[in-house]
Amino acid sequence: MRIVTTLAMVIAALLVAPAAQAEPHHDSVRYASVKGCENKDGAHVPCGHWRLVMHSGEQRLLRDAQVVARQANGKSAVFLPAPVSVSGDGQKVAYFTKSGRLAVRSLHGDVTLLPSNTLPRVAQAEVALQLSGDGARLAVATGDDRYGTRVFDTAGGARLGVIPGPRSLAGFSGDGGELLMIEDSGEAVTLAVHADTGERLTRVTPPQTVSANPPPALSGDGRTVAVFIAGKSQIVLYDAETDEVLKRVTVKLPAGELHLIDWIGEQQVTVHLTRQRAAETRMTIAQIDTETGDVTIRDRYTVLKDTFVFATCGG
Repeated sequence: MRIVTTLAMVIAALLVAPAAQAEPHHDSVRYASVKGCENKDGAHVPCGHWRLVMHSGEQRLLRDAQVVARQANGKSAVFLPAPVSVSGDGQKVAYFTKSGRLAVRSLHGDVTLLPSNTLPRVAQAEVALQLSGDGARLAVATGDDRYGTRVFDTAGGARLGVIPGPRSLAGFSGDGGELLMIEDSGEAVTLAVHADTGERLTRVTPPQTVSANPPPALSGDGRTVAVFIAGKSQIVLYDAETDEVLKRVTVKLPAGELHLIDWIGEQQVTVHLTRQRAAETRMTIAQIDTETGDVTIRDRYTVLKDTFVFATCGG
């Protein structure tokens, strides 16, 4: 997601949609991309439509999606893209419509519009959208501690629960049943596991090995957290219930900067690695067996060259 400008790098990190998935079936979305254009003042800004880049190479346009984020007062944020999230299985996309409603669209064409009062008046660029691996749940981090993170059922748009602030959203667990939240007080980093109803299940202050190597990923068991230590090329597994480092697995990976880590099975994780070469951003997705350390390269692709920012699916 290191596209064009420093601003794009920051926004790209916020648009990540980590979520566990099964292997892509039929055609599915690899990533969503929005183009960058030069405005009349010579500044680089998002423009056009959000594009869904498929595994087949096809591109589909999200014509009803907001591209440039709106501020809390409804005015354009000009330089900032509106958020988008792709489910881990690449079958659903969440976004703001041009009328300001939150929507979840499936590749089959079905669209669920969340109620107009789903969110308070907040700046869209500060909102983080995240779909679960199967797209059945949508977490909306409002970016405002007063409103916290709201969790919705994407089939009908019903709100399931609210996770209060101040906590940032790390992501859904591998099976989508829980959410992992992070609280950074400046003195310590705390991890909390919540049910999709908002109920807190576990809260712990992990060792620095875990807290100093974000982002963390939560297994489908609701307790095992995985982080990647780039300097040592290690996957570290940590139990958030017993506050115990379970194991360290040394792995051999291709070159690249960690983009996200995700669970795709009981003992399988993936790491998504980006590498910048000239004007190109290349993504490599490596699948790791945490029992054996075996690595399989699951996918490689190059992001569209005119991309201002993109949002990749997890899994």
